[in-house]
Amino acid sequence: MYNLSMDLQKTVKDYLDYLEVEKNRSPLTRKSYERCLRKFLLITGAKKISDVTEESIREFRVKLADMPGIKKGTQAYHIIVIRNFLKYLAKRGIASVSADKIELPKVPQRQISVLEYADLERLLAAPKGNDLKSLRDRAILETFFSTGLRISELCSMDRFTNFDRGELTIRGKGEKLRPVFLSERAKKTIIEYIDKRTDTDQALFISISKGKSPKVLGRIIPRTIQRMVDYYGRAAGIPNRITPHKLRHQFATDLLMNGADLRSVQELLGHANITTTQIYTHVTNKELHEVHDAFHGRRRK
Repeated sequence: MYNLSMDLQKTVKDYLDYLEVEKNRSPLTRKSYERCLRKFLLITGAKKISDVTEESIREFRVKLADMPGIKKGTQAYHIIVIRNFLKYLAKRGIASVSADKIELPKVPQRQISVLEYADLERLLAAPKGNDLKSLRDRAILETFFSTGLRISELCSMDRFTNFDRGELTIRGKGEKLRPVFLSERAKKTIIEYIDKRTDTDQALFISISKGKSPKVLGRIIPRTIQRMVDYYGRAAGIPNRITPHKLRHQFATDLLMNGADLRSVQELLGHANITTTQIYTHVTNKELHEVHDAFHGRRRK
């Protein structure tokens, strides 16, 4: 393992503690920041805060760009982490490079693909049967589309909740609470699934063993859900790979296409910054589409 000097090692640790304790970032965010900073220190050989210079950051950017498989978005994330670290140093009165001198790389705007409604309906109807696993899978798919939850948020849902109300409070990124709402179909599938269960596990969605006598294996994990969603996407004959996050995109797009305002969608998705929500607008602007249909090419008859 790379041996950091005590000077920089302590400063990095203090920064990571600050993220988790004062900024209320999740342990996963802390680990992600730590990986980025350690990669920077390893590649540049920086041992003291004074070694973190514009030149060393430029060197890091070049070497990162030359690494196979490192996408532009990942490169940009590393630079964001370094800039945030520099801002922390400035806030603590520690002499360092100004974060303002470090420009972020331009990243192409993300393209969001969504399902046609016929494909969506086939996906939601793909789990067949009334066994516990099929009922669970149907409830998971309907809940994703009804709430736009992140996969980690869905995994953390508990069973002993009043689902009849159709309104839940979810603890999302940064431990922030937000309301989410269940459609009638989502409520129905969840209640049917719960009524089928005979165990007492607190988790709403559980892992179930295979075989003639399936057993409850505890709270479901993200990897199980990813495989399950992919399986039903293929079973429904959808050519593109389906992921839980694509269902989150579907939720947001559906709201915007039906007239919801961007700020409300931001709240429902739990986005800290509305610019994150704006990635959906290019596929949902019904008004511009109607203007195009009404006025474009009118003289071409």
